[in-house]
Amino acid sequence: MKYNKLTIFTDGGARGNPGPAGIGAVIFDERGGVIAEISECIGEATNNQAEYKALIAGLTKAKNLGALELEVFLDSELVVKQLNREYRVKDKQLAPLFVQAYNISLGFKKIVFKHIRREKNELADKLVNQALDKAVK
Repeated sequence: MKYNKLTIFTDGGARGNPGPAGIGAVIFDERGGVIAEISECIGEATNNQAEYKALIAGLTKAKNLGALELEVFLDSELVVKQLNREYRVKDKQLAPLFVQAYNISLGFKKIVFKHIRREKNELADKLVNQALDKAVK
């Protein structure tokens, strides 16, 4: 099934910085229904690396679903500002992740990255913590 426009909420986090890290993403169709969820442990990473990896996973899934347009919400102001070209990527470990996310984003007809407060990103945050809880046990 092809989708014209999807909405994605992503989150990444590490317990310790760096430390065991997880990613979460929730993808909604135009009617607001959840069509995909991602919850994975990604091993050792920093919070910012996890944020980028969550975004990359969400973008990749949306591409596989055939989305043409995306509205992407993240609670990482740094990542949003980097993707919107307001901040340069200075961290050498984040640079390849930025390039990967940016390159995937070029495959969409339209994409918008928006920063939201953490409280507005509960579903993706919950998926991050589920992945971390499973990995730590």
